[in-house]
Amino acid sequence: MAILQARTNSSRLPGKVFLPINGIPLAVLAAKRAANTGREVIVATSLEATDDALAELVTSHGIPCYRGSLENTLERVVGALEAYEDSTLVFRLTADNVFPDGPLLDDMEQDLLRRGLEYLCCNGEKSGLPYGMSAELTRLRHLRDAANSTKDNYDQEHVTPYIRRKFGEAYFEKYKTLGKGSFRCTVDCLDDYLAVQGVFSGLKDILNTPALALIDRLTLVPYQPTQDLPANRLVLGTAQLGLDYGVANCVGKPAQATAEKLVKSAIANGVAYIDTARAYGDSEEVIGEVLKSGWEGRARVITKLSPLSDCPAVASPPVVSSFVDSSIYQSCTALRMQGLDVLMLHRASHLKDWNGAAWARLLEHKAKGTLKSLGVSVQSPEELELALDSPDVGFIQMPFNVLDHRWDHLIPKIRALKQQREMVIHVRSALLQGLLPSKTAAHWRNANVSRPELIINWLAEQCRITGRESVADFCLSFVGSLDWVDGIVVGMESLEQLTENLKLIASPALSHQEVNAIVSTRPRLDIESLDPACWDK
Repeated sequence: MAILQARTNSSRLPGKVFLPINGIPLAVLAAKRAANTGREVIVATSLEATDDALAELVTSHGIPCYRGSLENTLERVVGALEAYEDSTLVFRLTADNVFPDGPLLDDMEQDLLRRGLEYLCCNGEKSGLPYGMSAELTRLRHLRDAANSTKDNYDQEHVTPYIRRKFGEAYFEKYKTLGKGSFRCTVDCLDDYLAVQGVFSGLKDILNTPALALIDRLTLVPYQPTQDLPANRLVLGTAQLGLDYGVANCVGKPAQATAEKLVKSAIANGVAYIDTARAYGDSEEVIGEVLKSGWEGRARVITKLSPLSDCPAVASPPVVSSFVDSSIYQSCTALRMQGLDVLMLHRASHLKDWNGAAWARLLEHKAKGTLKSLGVSVQSPEELELALDSPDVGFIQMPFNVLDHRWDHLIPKIRALKQQREMVIHVRSALLQGLLPSKTAAHWRNANVSRPELIINWLAEQCRITGRESVADFCLSFVGSLDWVDGIVVGMESLEQLTENLKLIASPALSHQEVNAIVSTRPRLDIESLDPACWDK
């Protein structure tokens, strides 16, 4: 027995259950594929008038439909199964996932019985299958027990949390070696729908094409991973999307269409954070325009408070609060978000400026839920130490690269504090705004390096010693090999750069011995070279 949950207005893509795939509505296709080995399927929807058309649709295709509570999905599922015995095995499926088929459900049932389980889940990386190749399996008695035992809204909405707490989460792993967990085949937005439509395009029998054959075709559609491993340590830097930025940037600010492909491709490849700021031109607006099409929530956006340059040095707390509120409002508006995932101070001094009024206001916003996390972007070791000593700072972004010796004395403190509290460290300028990979002596002289050939030759030698294919590969590998670094912010303005950085970020880490050897032999640059603010523009 399988229960297929379906609602007309349940997602970012209202009415998606009616969208046709080769002429068959999504909800009908999901139900019939689940039933293609003879299993009975019931579609469970709500009593709301908005779901009348859905109920009529599935019924017209000969699929049983049960209508129940809008708010209590668990109660709706149990109600649909009132005539069945407690021992009945029940699959829970959703109408926006059309890849699961009868053979997959048969495999899951055999696995549950063989392992003597009371609950089994198939989905995502733990199953080695794409997000959306999902199903849950348990016995009806456990669903009834959950309905009678829990009044928690989350439990009632998501159906199985009570059961998972009681019996634990066991995953179906027959296909784990496929390694397709970073792929996506659900339908949450228009791009998802177009991708799924592309997978089924040209197939003669979409009801009975095996799920594994559909997975193979995911590589043919846009916005699927291009690397074997998700690039979850790569942070997409977006200063280039809002203004001309970077010493080696010959392209300039990309068009919106290019920015859209760049951001979506980064997310599809596992990039978990997008970094922007009020001060990055119209970068926030560019990102907001990209994410509004149903991609919001698939990566966390880090933005930074306005530098507050117009706020008087002697401003009273209410005036400071107004400046802070204005910056937050503008960021939310540009990004099209009700609240911000992470807000950083663009200037670490704002922790203390105006007698701490700006930081105090941010803490008030965090307490109210407008800001989920607070952080600080630092420029110097002194600022880093100030941020480390502030217990409410959960994110720190700092400039760091293979030649940057300024932070060495604070790294033990970073490691110690990360053991004591939740703290994320992101490193920017791992390529020093594109300077490190450059072999152009003029670029280095603009950065106040009097003898560029010494640095250029040392970097080339380290590439040879460590077996890296390029200076960029070497520099990113060095930073990525450090245990205190959680993410590397890399600015990009083209898909070609993204493709190259995805490849580089997936390179094997350097050994501890290699890192120590690099640190002990690296040339020493002056602060005027390490800080781009001092460069000849």
